Amino acid sequence: MTSSLAPAVQAVGIDKHFGSTHALRGVDISIDAGHCLGLVGRNGAGKSTLVSILSGLSVPDGGEVRFDGEPAPTAGAVDAWRGRIATVFQHSMVVPQLTVAENVFLGHRDAANGMVNWRTMRRRTDDIMAEWGFEIRSTTLCQDLTVEQLQVVEIARALATGARCLLLDEPTAALERGAIQRLFERVNQLVSGGVAVMYISHHLEEVFEICQDVVVMRDGAVVLTTPTSALTKDQLVTTMVGTVPATPASPPVATPTGTAATTAAVAAAVPRARTEAGSDDGPVLVVEGLTTSSTRGRLNGVSLQIGAGECVGVTGLLSAGVSTLGRVVAGAEAGDGGRVLVRGQVVRTGRRDLAQQAGVGYIPEDRRLEGFVAHLGVAENATMTITDRLSGTLGLLRPRQRTEAAQPLSEALSVVASGPDQPVGELSGGNQQKVTVARTLIHDPSVIVAITPTRGVDVASKALLLGALAGYAKETGAALLLASDELDDLVLCDRVVVLVRGEVFAEFTDAPFDREELISATEGLVRTGQDIR
Repeated sequence: MTSSLAPAVQAVGIDKHFGSTHALRGVDISIDAGHCLGLVGRNGAGKSTLVSILSGLSVPDGGEVRFDGEPAPTAGAVDAWRGRIATVFQHSMVVPQLTVAENVFLGHRDAANGMVNWRTMRRRTDDIMAEWGFEIRSTTLCQDLTVEQLQVVEIARALATGARCLLLDEPTAALERGAIQRLFERVNQLVSGGVAVMYISHHLEEVFEICQDVVVMRDGAVVLTTPTSALTKDQLVTTMVGTVPATPASPPVATPTGTAATTAAVAAAVPRARTEAGSDDGPVLVVEGLTTSSTRGRLNGVSLQIGAGECVGVTGLLSAGVSTLGRVVAGAEAGDGGRVLVRGQVVRTGRRDLAQQAGVGYIPEDRRLEGFVAHLGVAENATMTITDRLSGTLGLLRPRQRTEAAQPLSEALSVVASGPDQPVGELSGGNQQKVTVARTLIHDPSVIVAITPTRGVDVASKALLLGALAGYAKETGAALLLASDELDDLVLCDRVVVLVRGEVFAEFTDAPFDREELISATEGLVRTGQDIR
């Protein structure tokens, strides 16, 4: 008979191979009812594979999953798995064109004689929302919801199945600070109600705030399980990566292997296509009176300049227009008015191809959507911005040419892959981002637009990527526009511009920047830094 003290969910001796890659090595993890367990580790440590197995999406090669002490349902028994455990993934699984109720019961709607009882489905959705204090109507189209509300819909969908274990994978990646605190309140409410929660995040301060215990994975194995109160953040980082990473703005940068790689090594790995050197004669990037009514966040007369080798951060709340500014400068979105100039030449907005020809490199906010082609290999993705150079006048491009061109940057950025032909979709999130950065830098851009470049990336890879971007700008005289709501990213910047409701609100010019002052400025409460009035 099953003991009432058995964990709500348990992984026992889980092993998993993908070809020659040993992804999980005898993993043991337990989550008790009414408990929040943090799961942390470097990109590629095995966290996503473990979540896939705990969710019933993958079958382990060895070991087993147990719920309340009993073996998990058989593979393919989707409804049985949904009744025991539910996962809210980092990337939204909500269908925008459907209503809240339709999304909550997507894939498990009750039907009699093939007919759906829509009234019952909407009522049950409203009951779930009311029970957990979620103020969202069941009939609202999800395309009309905020990012925070979409996440609530995903949590409600998990609760609708009756599951008493919830896996939250990077749940704060797209949330503002206020929404993060509300999420924490909801998680605490779920835990108090007896739900077992596994919380996966690269933001270690969140793990300390929300989790009672933490599990650290490294190279597919559990290397530490302990109460969060028993260690410091530095100790946790040391356990994850073996050493505390250096400050991103201070070369040399700590790489995932623990060795030191100077930022100059990244610049040296880029085949030079530009003839102009860094110059102080004038700004490399000029934005003049940029306006747009974008749904991502409008802009109302935004102007700024970035000189050669300068790193300028732009930050603000999600609705402030930060990502919009980056997208317009990169040509990924059109502006309604104003101008973008690169080295004195006007660049037409809304044309990514023209922006790239003008020397604008682009690291998008959503790497899965715009950063790489998942089924193509590492080398092919990394070199897709320079295929015209590699193919020459005859238009012929050999795979060996791609591999040789991609190898120096791949090594400088410590891309971990089985080989140059491994599909990027199979890599960890951190390595996918490194490939995206390699694709951007290999074109030798005059301007780099990076939007939240470290989202979903572990602490060591974050240091490496930020150091690579800043180092490339300094070494080559490029201009770096870093648009991010991640305040930790801004430590490498020479200046930080704060947007509020689509307008420049404040500018900070003296590093290091005060975190509390930045937060106050982003919320439009206190005008700090250099007065912009």
